[in-house]
Amino acid sequence: MTPLQVLRSVFGHPGFRGAQEAIVGHLAGGGDALVLMPTGGGKSLCYQLPALLREGTAIVVSPLIALMQDQVAALRQLGVRAAFLNSSLEARDAQAVRRDFSSASLDLLYVAPERLVMPSMLEDLARMYEASQLALFAIDEAHCVSQWGHDFRPEYLQLSLLHERFPKVPRIALTATADPQTREEILRRLALAQARVFISSFDRPNIRYRIVDKQDARGQLLRFIGEEHPGEAGIVYCLSRRKVEETAAWLAGHGVKALPYHAGMAAAERTGNQARFQDEDGIVVVATIAFGMGIDKPDVRFVAHLDLPKSIEGYYQETGRAGRDGLAADAWMAYGLGDVVQVRRLIESSEGSEEFRRVSFAKLDALLGLCETASCRRVRLLAYFGEAAGPCGNCDTCLEPPRTWDATEAARKALSCIYRTGQRFGAAHLIDVLLGRATERVQQWDHDKSGVFGIGTELDEAGWRTVFRQLVALGYALPDHDAYGGLRLTEASRPVLKGESRVVMREKRTAAKKMKRASASAGPADPLFARLKAWRSEQARSQSVPAYVVFHDATLSAIAAARPRDLAGLSAIAGIGAKKLERYGPELLQILRAA
Repeated sequence: MTPLQVLRSVFGHPGFRGAQEAIVGHLAGGGDALVLMPTGGGKSLCYQLPALLREGTAIVVSPLIALMQDQVAALRQLGVRAAFLNSSLEARDAQAVRRDFSSASLDLLYVAPERLVMPSMLEDLARMYEASQLALFAIDEAHCVSQWGHDFRPEYLQLSLLHERFPKVPRIALTATADPQTREEILRRLALAQARVFISSFDRPNIRYRIVDKQDARGQLLRFIGEEHPGEAGIVYCLSRRKVEETAAWLAGHGVKALPYHAGMAAAERTGNQARFQDEDGIVVVATIAFGMGIDKPDVRFVAHLDLPKSIEGYYQETGRAGRDGLAADAWMAYGLGDVVQVRRLIESSEGSEEFRRVSFAKLDALLGLCETASCRRVRLLAYFGEAAGPCGNCDTCLEPPRTWDATEAARKALSCIYRTGQRFGAAHLIDVLLGRATERVQQWDHDKSGVFGIGTELDEAGWRTVFRQLVALGYALPDHDAYGGLRLTEASRPVLKGESRVVMREKRTAAKKMKRASASAGPADPLFARLKAWRSEQARSQSVPAYVVFHDATLSAIAAARPRDLAGLSAIAGIGAKKLERYGPELLQILRAA
């Protein structure tokens, strides 16, 4: 069969997207590849389809158990012989999988990286290699090899042995997140110097990006969920485990089906919460970054951040878990100066080398530029990954363009205040000084002699908070870890203080208006769509698999819109391949005929 025939008959897709066809052809022909493709862009197909075209078993290296289980369940629905090997299997079940592998009874075998490099597994691979029964190696989430990355996994560094021991087997490394530095590191560490590099657009046009000034973060989050995503699945990221627990409990107390997830929870509770998120509709998980990389749930309608990520890569990776089905989704973040202080403190107190800290600070600065930009956020985000784009029309700065103002005089007053009070106080104290408020904390310093006490009454407290936040984001001031978050001046502040440089800032954002939301699907209000979802839920429960493994929302929406009357009509719907048509077609037609 040709690649297109396999795509249609097995996966139920009418045609390839973007670079998929070129990647499939290159890998099926025996070439190595590095593939950079956004989440939801169809990366998995780039190795799953060649696995069915080549002789033998494809080995897929995947870092997370949940991702393996979901992908194997989805492939089995398509009639593909797939299995996984990881620590979740009992010894007897693992032996059965190894027997199937050794007898060439599998099309794809998913393996955790630490399992792959075990001597017994390498012996099995060597026997299959000698018998020409290894189709290809796919290294998923390849950015885990980067020591600069937010998801570094030391075991990934050993994967260069695949090239050393099995040189005739083609390899494909895939990731959704890699700046130019990380790409070079992937190629070097995985010995992929001769690989062809495929870089798809990093753009996720279905995701709407929005960043709001942090005021009452929980209240802002609750309003966002209640007004724009009631009853829908989402992920809320927090930096600490304690904040995860408190936020989940607070949301649950306000009627949101929220569950916590972090590495410090009991394994059974953590696994149970993840399973509920995967299997049920409308669950919101509040999590640390420990959650998400292995989540294949396509109908996550929003990702929210209550704390600042550490880099644009982290932000892009985490927000990319929304809208994997290609339907409308939101990336929402509340951001304030306290977040900047917290992340800088974490970097400065880390055990990494000076070079690591230098790179981490540069990544943080790039993220602050994204937060404070008055132009299109998507343009700024894509530019970080080396991709040029025009204004998107689907982010807050495009939909509600912020106004800017000449903040030179305010900046000079704020910077003077930092300097004249000894470069050792945080923003709250400095604002009291500028407003001339003789509070308890201000009395510990003789500010009357400083010349800055009460010189800033033209702005209110919220206005000065915005000024100080943007001074840090623009690089004129920095939180000092040794001074417990006190602000100090940078060299860039000199021209401003001397009156030689102008400072332009975006105006303080007022309460964000509720944005008109693009419809996430063609059929949520359609009774037929609701009946199809109820039927899917029954199927998923009976098979103990997530609902989206049976069919994605997008497929059900297309069925409800087209209302096919026979199997031929059903087969024309994207996402319905031969096996699914055979398995589910008659029942679907019964529902359609009764509608």
